Amino acid sequence: MPEAFPSPLKIVVLDGHTLNPGDLDWSPLTALGPCTIHDRTAPDAVAERAAGAQVLLTNKTALTRGQIDALPDLRYIGVLATGYNVVDIAAAREREIPVCNVPGYGAQSVAQHVFALLLELTQRTGHHAETVAEGRWGRNPDFCYWDFPLVELHGRILGIVGYGAIGRAAAEIGRAFGMKVLVASRTPSDGQVSIDEVFAQADVVSLHCPLTPETDGLVNAGRLKTMRPGGFLINTSRGGLVVEQDLADALNHGVIAGAGLDVLSVEPPPADNPLFRAKNCLITPHIAWATQASRQRLLDIAVENVRAFLGGVPTHVINH
Repeated sequence: MPEAFPSPLKIVVLDGHTLNPGDLDWSPLTALGPCTIHDRTAPDAVAERAAGAQVLLTNKTALTRGQIDALPDLRYIGVLATGYNVVDIAAAREREIPVCNVPGYGAQSVAQHVFALLLELTQRTGHHAETVAEGRWGRNPDFCYWDFPLVELHGRILGIVGYGAIGRAAAEIGRAFGMKVLVASRTPSDGQVSIDEVFAQADVVSLHCPLTPETDGLVNAGRLKTMRPGGFLINTSRGGLVVEQDLADALNHGVIAGAGLDVLSVEPPPADNPLFRAKNCLITPHIAWATQASRQRLLDIAVENVRAFLGGVPTHVINH
């Protein structure tokens, strides 16, 4: 540990509940130093709870410039997620505070959720199971029935926007279903095409890119109009990638066949989000990452990040 740092360092977790609602073990983290773990922290409580901490861990609790500047003892910020837009990166860099995220922990779980959404859109298993439980099958004059078009994925085109670990895992599953895979890149290379080509050619477009100024509103009315009428949009990445009113309009007017979303632009969402009333729109509450196996990997890597920092060689630093 660098000599300038007090020993042991004070560790504070601002919002640990979603990572560990009680089925994981915090002891590998608490073994590293005095540690206070809060389930949730309101914005106006950050300064008080983080006071005196050298190591601060957050998941979705925002750390603004003002909050960072008000914490003179702060030496390290760990994000309990891959996305790090909750932290004012520039403010941390100016203070030479490393901000470390946890990449790659949930690739398989998120890719699995992509197909959970897609299969529900194409088979409507949940809906049909509910109608059976309600007694409809027993009253039916035929041996079977279906309320939505049933779509076979084999031979369809899966468009992947963002080809990191999650995009690659989703592509692998798609190929196992017999789908053809198109990969979009901002700078198309061998085997990749432009984002516009993916939207125009794919039967299913799955988003796997970070939310940046360049990708904010990536899916808008113009791009949706280029999709195939029977196309599906899947978003397990960031809600801000999609202009939600534009998507709702496209669904309600049959521009595309359906959408499966695990993320929205505001979370938790307000009741007036237009997608709640849109046709053929399935929304889950940001749970693609949340299998126990995935959360365990996240916690393990987050602890290793802190341990590496204490050893003087921080890893997964995103604000070099």
